Amino acid sequence: MDDDPMYSGFIRQRVAGILEEEGKLLLVKLLSPVSNQEIWIPPGGGVEFGEPFHQALNREFSEETSIQISVCELLHINELISGKFHVIEHFFKVKKESGTPKLGIDPEHPKDQQLLSDIGFFSREQLQKLNCKPEYLKTTYWDKTATTSFDSQR
Repeated sequence: MDDDPMYSGFIRQRVAGILEEEGKLLLVKLLSPVSNQEIWIPPGGGVEFGEPFHQALNREFSEETSIQISVCELLHINELISGKFHVIEHFFKVKKESGTPKLGIDPEHPKDQQLLSDIGFFSREQLQKLNCKPEYLKTTYWDKTATTSFDSQR
């Protein structure tokens, strides 16, 4: 996937929603285009040109989870630079407005080449055992006194 023009060779802006219910975070499992490994991440995706972050996040969250949300505050910014990949991810706290979690699709990919493979809610303890990205979700997120944070990884 290193030469996949859909994800590499430019700076990609990505938005993701952190939905917490009863002390658990909603995550989706996908095949990462960056590492080519399965990882668990908050639902979200790429921002289209001219699309405000909150609209992109509502669209992506609905596509991937079948849940309608409202976007709250910005919690974390994660920058990832790896080979031909340069991704800036904006993680927002979201609130569920309606719907029941159900694994959705990524319309940019054909049905037989979907990156998404599972969905679930996970506690802080369960996250420690998962290949979960970004690391922020295993650590700083749970410190409710923390302000917006930033990480950069190479």
